[in-house]
Amino acid sequence: MNGLRLFQIKKTLAAGTVAACLLAVSAFAQGGRMSPYQDEQDGVSAGGNWTEFRSEDKMTGAKKVRFELLSNNYLREDPDSKPRVELVCSNGKFERADFSPGTRLGRPDYPGFWGQPKMEVMVRIDGSHEHKGWNWVRGHFLAMDKGTVRGMIGAQIFNVEVRTRTGPQIAEFSPSGLDLGEVRKSCDLTPHKP
Repeated sequence: MNGLRLFQIKKTLAAGTVAACLLAVSAFAQGGRMSPYQDEQDGVSAGGNWTEFRSEDKMTGAKKVRFELLSNNYLREDPDSKPRVELVCSNGKFERADFSPGTRLGRPDYPGFWGQPKMEVMVRIDGSHEHKGWNWVRGHFLAMDKGTVRGMIGAQIFNVEVRTRTGPQIAEFSPSGLDLGEVRKSCDLTPHKP
C-alpha cells in the first residue's frame, strides 16, 4: 500500500512541475524574454514588440533600464539573429541607443569630428526618410543619435538601410505600442515627429 501511495505522490509532483514549467514558458511567450546579461533581470513586455530589462550597477548603485526592439525580418547573412535596437537609460536619464544588425557591418564610411569611424545609414520613420551618420563600433553595432530615437519611439514604421559585408540591407521594425510613460520615467525621453 505504501508503494502505491508513494507512486501517486511522485506522479502528482511531476504533473505539478510540468504545469509550472508550462506556465513559465507561457508567460515568456506573452512578451517576456530571458536576459542575455548576467546581472540583468529577465525581460517583461514594455508594450508592442518592446521588451524591458532592469538591472543595478554593482559599484554605483545606478538603476539601469534597457528597452529592446527586435526587427520583423532577418538579414541574409545570419538567419538566426534578428537586427535589434536597444535604448539604455541610467537613473532616469537617456544614456545611449544602439542599432545592431545581427551580422557584421561593412567598413565605416568616414571619420567623425573626433576621428571616430562613422557609417552613413538611411532611416525611415513613418512617411519620412533621411541619411544619418552613426558611430561605427567595432563592426558589431552603430550608435544612434537621440533625434532618431525620439522619432522612432512614437512611430509606426522604423526601417534602417545599412551596409553589411555583402551589401546594403534593410532592417524593418514595428516600434508602435511602446509604453511612452515608462520611457519618459526611465529615460526622460518623449517622442518627436521627424
